[in-house]
Amino acid sequence: MITLHRRTILAGIPALAATALARPASAQAPAGPFSLPPLPYAANANEPHIDAQTMEIHHGRHHQAYVTALNNALKDHGQLAALPLPELLAKLDQVPEAIRTTVRNNAGGHANHSMFWPVMGGRGGAPTGDLAQAITRDLGGFDKLKADFNAAGVGRFGSGWVFVTAARDGKLALTTRPNQDTPLMDGQRVLFGNDVWEHAYYLKYQNRRPDYLAAWWNVVNWDRVAERYAAAKAGTLGV
Repeated sequence: MITLHRRTILAGIPALAATALARPASAQAPAGPFSLPPLPYAANANEPHIDAQTMEIHHGRHHQAYVTALNNALKDHGQLAALPLPELLAKLDQVPEAIRTTVRNNAGGHANHSMFWPVMGGRGGAPTGDLAQAITRDLGGFDKLKADFNAAGVGRFGSGWVFVTAARDGKLALTTRPNQDTPLMDGQRVLFGNDVWEHAYYLKYQNRRPDYLAAWWNVVNWDRVAERYAAAKAGTLGV
């Protein structure tokens, strides 16, 4: 079953990324401006809700594949490669057409996952303070946020992400994007989000995406999300 799933996952990844998945992580990273951030906790820190094997494959192979493909695409485009990731994603119309789709997919994948790892590794529970007040004000309260967020994740056809964005004035909004698209492409900032690509959950949950979405709240690090909220209001939040 795992072999069949691996074929399914690889079929949905750009050829360059799939090639990188087949190589050891230590041999994947060419010289380039972008690099794989380390997990900020052990791979088993999110168990039993997200298993260690999924975390290892998702981080060390899938995320690394996006980084590798992005560096390769930009190796002859020094000015673009020098841009901070949010700025690169906001200026995709300036990327040469020959590499635009590759940059879109892989820069988006790198940004989304760089946000994703740090907002996990926690014990779930509920947000507090300014963040909790903003969720109540803009999203109808924490229980409604969870229900709406999970419904958006279930409703996202195929692969994609569910996000909560945070504006400079502190206003929050719920949104989804297909594939590896990100609100950064629209000049928005992501407060937190969840990955609903099958590779994020299939080994443990198979086709039970609703179960994965419900379980994910148990590993959210609300202290880290609150730090991101403060940074968003200060205008210093990156990916």
